[in-house]
Amino acid sequence: MENLDVMVLRTLRDWRHAGKRALLTTVVRTWGSSPRPVGSIMALADDGAVVGSVSGGCIEDDLIARYSHAHGNGEEVPVGAPPVLVKYGITADEAHRFGLPCGGTLELLLEYDPDAASLDTLVAELEQGRLMQRTVTLATGAVRLAEATAPDALKVNDTELTNTFGPEYRMLLIGAGQLAEYLATMAKFSGFAVTLCDPRAEYRTAWSLSGVEITTEMPDDAVLAFKPDRRSCVVALTHDPKLDDLALLEALQSEAFYVGAIGSRRNADARRDRMIEHFDQTAESLARLRGPIGIYIGSKTPPEIAVSVMAEILAVKNAVTLPREMEVARAKGMQQLAMG
Repeated sequence: MENLDVMVLRTLRDWRHAGKRALLTTVVRTWGSSPRPVGSIMALADDGAVVGSVSGGCIEDDLIARYSHAHGNGEEVPVGAPPVLVKYGITADEAHRFGLPCGGTLELLLEYDPDAASLDTLVAELEQGRLMQRTVTLATGAVRLAEATAPDALKVNDTELTNTFGPEYRMLLIGAGQLAEYLATMAKFSGFAVTLCDPRAEYRTAWSLSGVEITTEMPDDAVLAFKPDRRSCVVALTHDPKLDDLALLEALQSEAFYVGAIGSRRNADARRDRMIEHFDQTAESLARLRGPIGIYIGSKTPPEIAVSVMAEILAVKNAVTLPREMEVARAKGMQQLAMG
């Protein structure tokens, strides 16, 4: 599954090129609990088609009913109408009606008939892997685009709104196999573009998951070609030092937000010792290397291990600090102490 924002913007662009009138909805502010974070977007066509989400569904239903109803009764929003800000869930009754959590309130920006040419440019830049800012002038709906230097939260003031859209998050998996297939599947559904590296033909023959780019280069060369950035993660799954170690060292030199390798506590310690002894690494240079990877959920089977690893990757991506008790090595160590 591709990046949701890119999918919404691409679909909206296609609707506009097809002559459809359409609405772009952005979550601008939230108060209390909210089903979707600030910056989330949804596109709605005049025929009721919808892509993306701004809530759990009830607000979408209301927007569809209002927008489609207006068109069906000849009450169309005038072409060129400026954006409007609307709030949902201000009262307890409204929160209940729209399925918002208790006390939750959303403010949305509704942009009518966004310009197709501007959407063309934005989607093309995102597809080239660029991070882009889209700024909307609230009084007129005029849009300007600029390349961003770093991810940023949505910003809004009395005159304009700026939302930063990033290219897809990417995952490089080193080593084919059952665990890699489960992890790749979860990554794809989480919006990651997945690349699999395995130079071993005998392992690749059993690979059956579509939509994954496959490279047969040596893993360290594959990391260099992958060019990990701040929206990338590198995960080594082969258990083979000849394949994993050099690739991990290359990944640690990059901006990848997550670099880790599967294995037991003993294997993880041995890996660090090898890198310090043979590759002039230090405890400080290896501080970003994760292993054993995953959070502790008592996982035993490949799908359970994949859930554990994907959960940790998403936590790091979302800047969530996990309790130390959830670290695999610490949790297993505590178990052994309790049993001893």
